[in-house]
Amino acid sequence: MEKYSKLPLWELDKYPAADTEAVHRKFLEEYEHFSTKIAVLDDDPTGVQTVHGVHVYTDWSEESLKAGLEEENRMFFILTNSRSFTAERTEREHKTLARRMVRMAAEAGKEFLLVSRGDSTLRGHYPLELEALREVLEQETGQKIHGQILCPFFREGGRYTMEGVHYVKEGEYLVPAGQTEFAGDKTFGYSCSHLAAYAEEKSGGRYRKEDAVMISLSLLRAGRYEEITELLMGADDFRPVVVDAVAESDVEVFATCLLRAMKAGKRFLIRCAAAVPKVLGNVSTIPLLTREELLGDAESAVCGGGQGVESAVCGEERRDDSRYGGIVLVGSHVKKTTLQLEALRKAGEDGRIRSGLEFLEFDVGACFAERGLEGETKRVIAEAEKVMSQGKTAVVYTSRKLLAPEGMAKEELLRLSVDISDAVTAVIAGLHRKPRFLIAKGGITSSDVGTKALRVRKALVLGQAQPGIPVWRTGLESRFPGLSYIIFPGNVGDTDTLEKIVEMLA
Repeated sequence: MEKYSKLPLWELDKYPAADTEAVHRKFLEEYEHFSTKIAVLDDDPTGVQTVHGVHVYTDWSEESLKAGLEEENRMFFILTNSRSFTAERTEREHKTLARRMVRMAAEAGKEFLLVSRGDSTLRGHYPLELEALREVLEQETGQKIHGQILCPFFREGGRYTMEGVHYVKEGEYLVPAGQTEFAGDKTFGYSCSHLAAYAEEKSGGRYRKEDAVMISLSLLRAGRYEEITELLMGADDFRPVVVDAVAESDVEVFATCLLRAMKAGKRFLIRCAAAVPKVLGNVSTIPLLTREELLGDAESAVCGGGQGVESAVCGEERRDDSRYGGIVLVGSHVKKTTLQLEALRKAGEDGRIRSGLEFLEFDVGACFAERGLEGETKRVIAEAEKVMSQGKTAVVYTSRKLLAPEGMAKEELLRLSVDISDAVTAVIAGLHRKPRFLIAKGGITSSDVGTKALRVRKALVLGQAQPGIPVWRTGLESRFPGLSYIIFPGNVGDTDTLEKIVEMLA
């Protein structure tokens, strides 16, 4: 059993404060001469939790990769949704993506950096994704990848790394990640909270804890740029580089050193949460989106007064969603989501949601009956549309427990969860009218809703509805053009965060 204990929140303040303005100026000086295109491979749609004004592509076709590489923006996201994949499919798709990326970048005359955006609570296909990318990049380019950077810091979600140990904020305490409910994930479980030990555990010992390069908060806060850069220059053999961070300025100090090392010829792959892309993309901080920005004349932003088919489609949407209700789809089963769902239910019972709420349970147990999920989907669609036609908000949630047979294999459990996710997603795909708003709760759920139900190929990230909760504006090719689609991660927010968003929109 590991030796780390939970810490009081004040531990975050024990390090000397950074001069954030000076740190940012130094970063911008280095960034000015950095022209590499950044492609963020996102294993679910929540990786855009900290950015705005960037595009998300929901496939990795050559056409999409070419479009991303040719954008004026320095950074673009590719939604892989690999957290819902089997290990075999994850490896295959990442190798395919890497080969295409090398080819399209060569045609465009661009250098690129691949960032693997994963879960801030350390779930996902690590180190498989990085290793698949490394293998192809080294084969296709003949250039060695020297190290893998691990930085799961994500302030908005309460995820911090100190002395190499990753913590999750729970109430007034910081709990070592390996001691949280997330570490007990049936598919992606782990036991180690120290990131170097986590890398050793997940790699089966290929990356030893003692070989990791450690970038400590002491170095970052003291502004020891030269020393940090030297540590990066010494990385080799794909050794993990563990980065402490409890504030965005810590990431900026590290990023400044990373850019210096890259300019000197070092090559890395990055495994991180949402904080690193914001810094590497030099994305500014903006206020949370307002009700008007979320529910305003979205059609005009998409249609732009166009003529022909697009104008007709948008006119249809203007007519449809004027008095129609919204829908919340809750697929995540983590404890935080369940508490948020119950808080929303209480707000509805107390009359705080003016338009009214109706809670509709999707029975996941239907998966054990022949065509059971199909029937359950049809039932919920009919009930949700009835609720929304009355101007109310339909809250569709999966039953909180799946009574799987004893001893079911991890891969089988993952397959079953995909079947259930497909059936839940089909609720949105089956709607006949554009909802006033749409919130999807849970990483896999929100990804499937975006790609399968809404048929989004390219979306613009508007910003955040609440800290760590991103919003896509769907494009013309999607099923409901101009919809503000709110992507609510399962493990983010306070107990009342879902209630706040629904109350604002409804």
